[in-house]
Amino acid sequence: MNWEVIAFVVYFVLVIGIGVYFFIRSKTGGEKEYFLGGRSMSGPVAALSAGASDMSAWVLLGLPGALYLSGLCEAWISVGLFIGTVLAWLLIAPRLRTFSIAANDSITIPQYLTNRFKSKHMALQMVCAFVFIIVYCVYAASSISACGDLFKTVFKLSDGGRETAMVAAAIIIVAYTFLGGFNAVCWTDFFQGLLMLAALMAAPIVALIVIKGDGFTKPMVSLGENYYNWLSSGKFDGPSIVSILTGLGWGLGYFGMPHILVRYMSIRSKKEMKRSQKIGILWTFLILAMATIVGIVARQYLGDIITTGNQESMAFVLLVKNIFPALLAGVLLSAILAASMSTADSQLLASSSAFSSDIYKPIRKNASDREVAWAGRIVVAAICAVALFIALAGNSTIMGLVGNAWGAFGAAFGPAILLSLYWKRFNYAGAISGIIVGFTVDIAWGVMRGAMILDKKDAIIKGTLGGLYEIIPGFLLSLIVCIVVTKLTAKPGKDVEEMFDRAVAMVDEDDEEE
Repeated sequence: MNWEVIAFVVYFVLVIGIGVYFFIRSKTGGEKEYFLGGRSMSGPVAALSAGASDMSAWVLLGLPGALYLSGLCEAWISVGLFIGTVLAWLLIAPRLRTFSIAANDSITIPQYLTNRFKSKHMALQMVCAFVFIIVYCVYAASSISACGDLFKTVFKLSDGGRETAMVAAAIIIVAYTFLGGFNAVCWTDFFQGLLMLAALMAAPIVALIVIKGDGFTKPMVSLGENYYNWLSSGKFDGPSIVSILTGLGWGLGYFGMPHILVRYMSIRSKKEMKRSQKIGILWTFLILAMATIVGIVARQYLGDIITTGNQESMAFVLLVKNIFPALLAGVLLSAILAASMSTADSQLLASSSAFSSDIYKPIRKNASDREVAWAGRIVVAAICAVALFIALAGNSTIMGLVGNAWGAFGAAFGPAILLSLYWKRFNYAGAISGIIVGFTVDIAWGVMRGAMILDKKDAIIKGTLGGLYEIIPGFLLSLIVCIVVTKLTAKPGKDVEEMFDRAVAMVDEDDEEE
């Protein structure tokens, strides 16, 4: 127990130290430095930061837990996420970096979308900031909740102890995000990404060695008849089709996830972008593959001891505690803290930038860059406080909270980002309409599906379109509305079309240089 405590304390000191380092090192302390790191990120740091901010605690808790409980049919989520990662790195990352520079050197997603259409209206920025703040409060709550669950399981805490752990985690996340901004977040994400990968690689390999050993006593394992089948019902019918589409639908989230998209914008050169693409895709493949294996191996090692309630998310924790010495277990379990914090810090920074750069700065037109940066720091603390309240008051699963937030962002922003990069005719009216419709449909569909599940009608909707993950109808309807409204409204001005052509030419020049 003491060795595990020591490992956790060392980890906390490390991440706070990184925040202090970048706070002292910052020369200007300005808006661009705090929110985008001055566009100076190297390929490896940007790649692992994008991955770590993407793969929150659910990849160590929620995904292995779902596989532990339900079997390989849950692996479609891994497949969907990997496909989405590859497409985002290849189709979105290079263009978004270049387009954001061409669009008046934009440093946030709302700012980019507004500058992309050379609009002076604040409506789009206001809508984006509203979505950011609402969704990121829920998203960050899932990360804080994961920290509480981890401490409760590892140290056998009471519910009161779990709440104290969540408060402590929230304070530490705010501390290094508040101090160091984007640079601190990216560098902590870099080390956290390495730690997450090491933990997911080590746990199943060692567990399999133990299982194959002579001294291992096989536990009681009662698996469903389709546990090792990729089709949830064992055949290609309605429930299986809905399960597959839902899993693949997770990949749509990458096109609209602001805290991931801003990593693409921060990469300092085309050469570093190429490095980021390779490292980011490989890291994501290994993380998802090993998380999938962990869930299956954990069921063989642990048996049926956690098949009731919501405790399946602790499969990874119990596996690590059972097969490693206390100090090493503490180091590997710090990966869950890493996953939680690397996502929460990115979310806090993205929502903070949406408020300070896209609402506060336009209202306070004479505000200095340093003032805007400090306004952002205050918002970081405020949003984290709201997220902590949600985590303390809620009883949703980690996977459920992440799924809700992921779907809302993907449905709202994914189509608008894609069309802004590839369609010259796309206009301001189409973008704002699509964002509003995507967000609204996603929320409404999710509430409907959640209400049916609470009403014990889960089995009824599993084989119907009503059982689809809400990001799918939200994304499709948002895309349709973006296109239809754009076609029905005036073409963008000549200056907007010239900017689009200039950005495309910059992308083509970079490709020729390579």
